[in-house]
Amino acid sequence: MRRSFLPLPVALVRSGVGFCAPEQQAPARVSIEDPALSVMTDLARVSAVVIRPTDTIDEALARMKQRGVRALLVIDDARRVLGLVTAHDVLGERPMRFVEAHGVRHEEILVQDVMTPSERLEAIEIAEVRAAKVGHVVATLRQSGRQHALVTDPDGRIRGIFSATQIARQLGVDPQSVNPAEIAQTFTEIETLLAR
Repeated sequence: MRRSFLPLPVALVRSGVGFCAPEQQAPARVSIEDPALSVMTDLARVSAVVIRPTDTIDEALARMKQRGVRALLVIDDARRVLGLVTAHDVLGERPMRFVEAHGVRHEEILVQDVMTPSERLEAIEIAEVRAAKVGHVVATLRQSGRQHALVTDPDGRIRGIFSATQIARQLGVDPQSVNPAEIAQTFTEIETLLAR
């Protein structure tokens, strides 16, 4: 015997309504001794913020501001990672050097012109992260001189991202103790946020 189903009740969607999105709740405060996973943005739980290589750097900066991040994964149509573009790539010297070298206007610079391509990206394996503490991540960022570190799963896919800015916020400490020295502008921004 075939079971019959009644339709569900429907109603009009209210004007101006928002929508749900996955959200990872980061602990308000962590210590250097807490698990490294407590400061990782887990892409199995949070949607990655992405951009295409042929989008402009102005579009990349707008997306970063909109989503409150300082790095975007650069992907192709098959959603394969082609690289990473950071706020430093977009706002630093790379765009000016590209303008000088190629004779283009700033608004013509594409993400692919300033991103770090995937073959130059380094990552930490998730198995290492599971056994690590926040202090290990801080030391890794300091040694690399970068503000972000990627994490891969056993299949080599990008599983997570560490952000020095996020870690500094969660630690509640002077961001200079977390961030690489050459990212001085970020220190100022974080200090301002922490002072509020």
